Amino acid sequence: MADALLCGLAPVVGPGTKVVILGSFPGVQSLQLQQYYAHPRNQMWPLLAALWPAHPQPAAYAQRCAWLLARGLGLWDVYAACEREGSLDTNIRHAQLNDFVALQQQCPQLVAAAHNGGESFRHAPRVQAVLGLPSYRLPSSSPANASWSFERKLAGWREVMHHCGLLA
Repeated sequence: MADALLCGLAPVVGPGTKVVILGSFPGVQSLQLQQYYAHPRNQMWPLLAALWPAHPQPAAYAQRCAWLLARGLGLWDVYAACEREGSLDTNIRHAQLNDFVALQQQCPQLVAAAHNGGESFRHAPRVQAVLGLPSYRLPSSSPANASWSFERKLAGWREVMHHCGLLA
């Protein structure tokens, strides 16, 4: 029996988005809550909070998204839809890519895509070709990437955000 087709989340972007963080596809909890990186062990939100300690990150999701946009960041995924049991990228089947041409039209200041993990980064050549912008690989913030310490992940994220001009 085939898994049901799952649809991803709308992008969190705006006209001031300079860098879009691209995951692969939202996990089960993120889909249920309709919130990016909703699993409490995913380190994406804590990583971003550590990058901008002078600007405390709000607790409520809507305010977190506004906080993210104020930093010049956006969130989306490489896949618009897929079949998948559970949350692991290795279980993704029949994936459909998102419309990156439409993303670029929504984000005229976009300078780069930052891929959160290996599954997303597999599509970096296509994303680069469509957007005509550089793509960077971020260490995955997923709890499945437990072999990397928070500090090691943070160093990788800091390097990319600095290179893209979002950190002094």
